[in-house]
Order: sequence, then C-alpha cells, then structure tokens
Amino acid sequence: MNKADSERMAGILERIGYYIAPSELEADLVLYNTCTIRDNAEQKVYSYLGRQARRKKSCPHLKIIVAGCVAQQEGESLLRRVPEIDLIMGPQHANRLETLLMQVENGQQVVATDEQYILEDLTTARRDSPICAWVNVIYGCNERCSYCVVPSVRGKEQSRSPEAIRLEIEDLASLGYKEITLLGQNIDAYGRDLPGITKEGRRQNTLTDLLHYIHDIDGIERIRFATSHPRYFTKRLIKACSELSKVCEHFHIPFQSGDNEILRAMGRGYTIEKYKRIIEDIRDLMPNASISADVIVAFPGENEMQFNKTLSLIEEIGFDQVNTAAYSPRPNTPASNWPDQLPEAIKVERLKQLNALVEVTAREKNIRYKDLIEEVLAEGINPKNEQQLMGRTRTNRLTFFPKEGPKGYRYKTGDLVPLTIKEIRSFSLSGVPLR
Repeated sequence: MNKADSERMAGILERIGYYIAPSELEADLVLYNTCTIRDNAEQKVYSYLGRQARRKKSCPHLKIIVAGCVAQQEGESLLRRVPEIDLIMGPQHANRLETLLMQVENGQQVVATDEQYILEDLTTARRDSPICAWVNVIYGCNERCSYCVVPSVRGKEQSRSPEAIRLEIEDLASLGYKEITLLGQNIDAYGRDLPGITKEGRRQNTLTDLLHYIHDIDGIERIRFATSHPRYFTKRLIKACSELSKVCEHFHIPFQSGDNEILRAMGRGYTIEKYKRIIEDIRDLMPNASISADVIVAFPGENEMQFNKTLSLIEEIGFDQVNTAAYSPRPNTPASNWPDQLPEAIKVERLKQLNALVEVTAREKNIRYKDLIEEVLAEGINPKNEQQLMGRTRTNRLTFFPKEGPKGYRYKTGDLVPLTIKEIRSFSLSGVPLR
C-alpha cells in the first residue's frame, strides 16, 4: 500500500515539473513516505530527517515533506521534533500533494492530517514497473486489532467504485501492463460501504464480484489481490479464483498466531479451526495454490506453549512463505498498554526460531517445483546477474532464468516464459526456458 501511495505522489511531482535527483542529498525536495506498523521503520524516519534538517541550514530552498503513517500518527508533534519540515501529510492526503505544495510555496508550514475523503483520480501514478501495477480498490480499515495502528492512521474503509477500478485497469492494459494486484488493507471488506443488494439478498460489489467484473479486460494476463482477512474470506471467493483463469493461484491470508487465546486478545475475530477450514477449502478446489501469511510472535502474555502452537501450525499447514515479526508496541493501540509485555530477549529468540522454521518449510514447499514447467512473467533484469531475467510464477515464486532461450530467442521484460525449474532455494527458484 505504501508503494502504491509513493507511485501516486511521484507521479504528481513529475507532472508539476520535478524529476528524480541524482541523490537524496542533492534534491531540492525530499519526500519521506513513512510506515509506522513497526517501531524500527518509524525510527529510520527520524534518522533521515536529521540529515535533511542539518542540510537545510545551508540550503534554505530545500523542501522537506513527511507523508504516510508516521505523519498521520505524529502530526504537529513532528514539527516540535524537526521544525525544518515544510509539509506533514497523512495517507488520505496523497492525492492532494500538488495543492498542499502550493501552500508551502506561499510560505506556509502545512500539517494535513484531518480525515479526508480520498479523491478518485489515481491516473497520475509514476509506476516503478512497466509490467506489473498496483491498483487500490479499498482504503482504510474498520477492524480493531488490539496491536494494529493502521485504522488510526489510514482511516475508515472507503471502497472505490467498480467502474473507476475497471477504467484504471483498462488504461494500464492500453499502456502494456500484463499483471495487476488489487490492494486493500482488508481487501475482503471491499464493497461493504457501497450500495447494492441482489434479489437473493446477497450484497453486491464484493471482491468476488469485482474479480468477475474486471476479468475480461484485454491485455491483462494476471490478476492478484492482497491482503485477505480470515474473518471475511469466503468459499465463494475461492470458487471464483478457481474458475477465473487470469486470477493467480496465490493467497495471502495472515493468521498472526497459532493459539486461540492469543487471537482473542488480538481481536482477530476467528479461530485457528476456522483458519484451517479456509486452507482446506482452498486446497480442495485449488490443490496447487500457494499460501502465504503474516505472523506475530511474543505478543503480550504469549507463553511458551502458545508460541509452540504457532510453530506447529506453520509445520502443519506448510506455508509457501510467511512474513514474520516480533510484537512491537504501537502508539494508541490497546495492547501497547498491557502489563504483560515480553522482554526483548524473548522476542529476539522466538523470532529467530520462527524464521529458521519458515526457511525450512519454504524450501520443502518449493521442492514440488523441481523439473516442473512453470509460466513466469519476466518483470526485469536480475540485479545480481545482467544475463538473467527475473519474474514470478503464477504462485508468486520469485524465479530467475537466462535471457536467451535454447533456440537463440532473446526474452525481454513483459514476456510470459515457460520454464523448466532446475534449482530450488527457500525463497526463490531458477529455471531454463523451453524455447
């Protein structure tokens, strides 16, 4: 989501005459798009700001902007810490960057963190990839997980209209994009703030409906979506994914903990039993689908037995990939004030154990690709080997392969390449083109 916001803001800056500087310390304008979901990400912001604040003493024309979630969370207090900042703007104001910069040009120091209806025009993004594009479909989050700062910094859920989403994707297709990823903090909630009920009493404009609605857009070869919430994930959605040929066989469904008591404390709204049923339903209809997840260890009060349940769940399900984190107290969240915070040493040790297991299980899941033929969308050159291209399988496995096929054909970014997978690693594959 932050990458998508950055692309939109970069597009606005280019449209009004800015271009990328040779380096951060040579820029006339520096914009930090920030994340506050973990404390270490937030602390990096202050380190970067310190360098720019010192630079501004000798470069008074320099404009310093802090955008994103730290900006929303800290607001005016950022100015007390770094008074050299010119503009502080929360995520809901990303599309207003040009207007806010005009106020800065007029000599104002601007703080834009009020709740804002997000403007619909998203066509100005400067995409980092010429092949794969993010497409926001729902902003904000109405959940109240006890550890999570997202609802307070990204605001209430706001779904875009299906028509606006389709128009954006059609425009991307006309520019040569082959893959789109639909984005939402809780993408399964898409449409529940939009009007429409079928005559059978079912809500219209769900994520499932949206997938059907955009599936026939010419030029788009692959459709992905993230991030799902187990509370709202449905069999109807799985069925649609199994039937719609462009929807990739990959699901990202965070489980966060393997223990029901911890899940209740987190306010997640589901049980491990329900989570397992979701995985079973996916594998019944799409046995080759890959499944990735997010997990938090060392949540307040988590004991050794509860932590071991998380490890056991990872082994039992056999995830293709798991994004791991030790619990990090975030401002204005209930869990940050609970008395049973765990020591840093336990956090470090549990995360170490978790990461070791995730690496093993990921490699075990990747073994199934050995000698299989997989279609990979070439997304760009391997930065470590310019004779190779890199891309992902439909199941989201990062894969490297030679630019040149066995018959001398030179593959390029944007090609869909059939590969025989030859090398297996925990987090990537390597293959050779069939032709």
